[in-house]
Amino acid sequence: MAPNYQLDGLDRKILSMITRNARIPFLEVARECGVSGAAIHQRVHKLQEIGVVSGSEFILDPQRVGYQTCAFIGIFLEKASMYGRVVEELGTIPEIVECHYTTGNYAIFIKLYTRNNDHLRQILVERLQAIAGISSTETFISLEERFRRQPPI
Repeated sequence: MAPNYQLDGLDRKILSMITRNARIPFLEVARECGVSGAAIHQRVHKLQEIGVVSGSEFILDPQRVGYQTCAFIGIFLEKASMYGRVVEELGTIPEIVECHYTTGNYAIFIKLYTRNNDHLRQILVERLQAIAGISSTETFISLEERFRRQPPI
């Protein structure tokens, strides 16, 4: 974010509306905020410019496109210095949708979607265990995702 830029009430109201519905027309946001459509357009552009928001995307429902298993995997590294190379390799596995450098037991914590448990086993054995620098993993299968949301504005 720009070092001197502070979000104001209008920015927060805009962000609240567009994070609930990224396809909301700017004119509808403008009416709700009591400003012109041009003002909303300029604010959103500024928020993008300074990195508060980026892009817009359609969110896939993993199950409806054939991914029945959601898993989280904690990854232990042989040496902390191998982090960069391991993350680069993890980035080549399309089923991994999140990768976090963490404190605590694991050096890396990932989230992935697989077609089923056999597909998960295949990725663990053939892909993850083949990455130099990973000493071991611990897998958690999600039984159900109850909600997902943006951070509060």
